This record gives sequence, structure tokens and C-alpha cells, in this order.
Amino acid sequence: MKPVGQARPGFPCWVSLTARSLQAAQEFYTAVLGWTWRPTGMDEEFRTALFGGAPVAGVGELANSLRGAVAWTPFFAVTDADATAARIHERGGTVGVGPLPFGPGRRAALASDPDGAVFGFWEGEALPGWPSGPDTAPAWLELRTRDAFAAALFYGEVFGWAVPESTCSVEYENDEVIVREAGRKLAVVRGGAVEQAPDPRVRPRWYVHFRVPDVTAAVAAARAAGGTVALAPTASPTGREATLRDPDGGLFTVTAA
Repeated sequence: MKPVGQARPGFPCWVSLTARSLQAAQEFYTAVLGWTWRPTGMDEEFRTALFGGAPVAGVGELANSLRGAVAWTPFFAVTDADATAARIHERGGTVGVGPLPFGPGRRAALASDPDGAVFGFWEGEALPGWPSGPDTAPAWLELRTRDAFAAALFYGEVFGWAVPESTCSVEYENDEVIVREAGRKLAVVRGGAVEQAPDPRVRPRWYVHFRVPDVTAAVAAARAAGGTVALAPTASPTGREATLRDPDGGLFTVTAA
């Protein structure tokens, strides 16, 4: 498999937020997560969030003509966006937007898996060295879905996690499907009960986790900045965590560093 910039095909390569107000989103996430910001070079309505000088995430402002949901979305690197879109369709998923051009040699698309969890994929040069994984990186991914095995099969076939030339391994541990590369966790897939309830934990979706030194302090800062708590601080297999909602409704999880 040919590398995509610094990101390997099939690997998480970025997370982004679509916000109603770029300025308001910057103020909220600076207050809660201590981020600083720089232009992306793609558009005035996009910014790259930094933590400790390292890139963590991207934030863009929804066009006034669009009424899409405010949401954090993970992106996976691919070598061929059209071929990836075809595999998604073949396996029961949906490609809702794109692939669309994002500068020379870059294309991106938004899709959903058969259970409705939204994700993106990116063709072309990715941000070098973007860190992902629950062990030490500032950002990592978790899919909470109906059937962890079925989801792992879908994503594994779409992104080639289990093909012989891949450096990924897909393992089942403690009721979770874990995707690893060289022993480092890249993503976790968890299954659970299917219920029609407002609890965000039961709706199939990708969750973006950001590591913080103090979960309680992050929760307090989110409340003070106009956010809400979707899931109060609790213990998890990866440590203490809480799921928060920003003032526009974007869900994200903070996990103890």
C-alpha cells in the first residue's frame, strides 16, 4: 500500500468539526481544551487547532445556505476516493457528499456505514504526523454501534485493514474490536444495545476523544463556556471520561491523559 503523505491508507488521518460560527467554536474549544489556532491555507472559514504546538483537529464554518448538523467527523486516508466510494456502496453504506476537490491533488467525501455512523475519507497529501490513538496521542477514535463485528467487517473491507499488505491488525478484546498498528491502538469499535433513546451512547456514531489532564476541570470549563454534559464523568476501559456537547450541539469526549 502506497503512503498518502504521512498517513497510511486506511488509517485515521484527521478529525474535523463543522460549526455554525467559527469564532464561537474557537472560543469554546480554547476555553475547554486549551487549543490555539492557525489558518489552514485552504479557506478563510477553516482553522487548524493546535495543542502544545501540534495539530489536533480542524474546524470549519457551515455555509449560510447549509443546515447540516454540527458534528465531529473522523477522516481516513485513501489512495483512490472513487474506488473507496464504490466499496462503501457495495457493502451497504452511503456516500452523502463528494468526493469533492480540496486543492491540487486532494479530494474528500462524507459517508455513512450501514448503521448510519458518519465518517469521511481523504485522498491526497494528509497533514504529516497527525497523531491518533488512545495510548498517548491527543486525539483518538471510538465507534459505538449496534454490532461491533459487522462494523469491523465493513470498515475492514472498505479500508483494507485486514489485507495481507496492511500493517494493521484487527483483534477482539473485552467485548471490543481494536484496530492496531505496530501495537498502537488506532480505533476502538464497541457494540451495544439498540434503543430509541436520547442517550448519545446508544446511537451508532463515531466519537472523537481528546485527552485532557483533568476531566472534571474540562467539564466545568465546558459548562462555563455554554456547553452541556451529555454523559457525566465515568470510568471506561481507557480511563475516566465524559461526553460533552458544545453550544452548537457538537458531541465530543474528553478522556483523562
